Amino acid sequence: MSEIKVAFVCVHNSCRSQIAEALSKKFAKDTFKAYSAGTKLKDKINQDAVRIVKEIYGIDMEKDQRPKLIDDLPKIHILITMGCNVTCPALPASFVEDWGLDDPSGQSDEVFKEIIQKIEEKVKDLKERIQKGQIKVS
Repeated sequence: MSEIKVAFVCVHNSCRSQIAEALSKKFAKDTFKAYSAGTKLKDKINQDAVRIVKEIYGIDMEKDQRPKLIDDLPKIHILITMGCNVTCPALPASFVEDWGLDDPSGQSDEVFKEIIQKIEEKVKDLKERIQKGQIKVS
């Protein structure tokens, strides 16, 4: 199979999904190509997320990323929803999973760091499951 495409989707594509895209590009670029998108558009990525991801990982999310709508996504193989407590749109994908992560927007840096750590762990776990063939895509 050619390159596996993973989309991280949440409502505004400004925080959790953007973090997941950035960390996937750092930790899983040898396994899948990461995208993020939302169902509504914010004008920019959450500035606390930008600051903290840059502080922890040295990644400037604003350099290569921007909020996007799900209509901007290419054909994807894996859909990861972030846990928006709303019905996410059904996108065609071979595998769909919800990560059930609370939105840290407007909360303390400690809450952001906890969510970022969870996203890093989930990205690494997703990579491992794909590499082991535990997630089948077509």
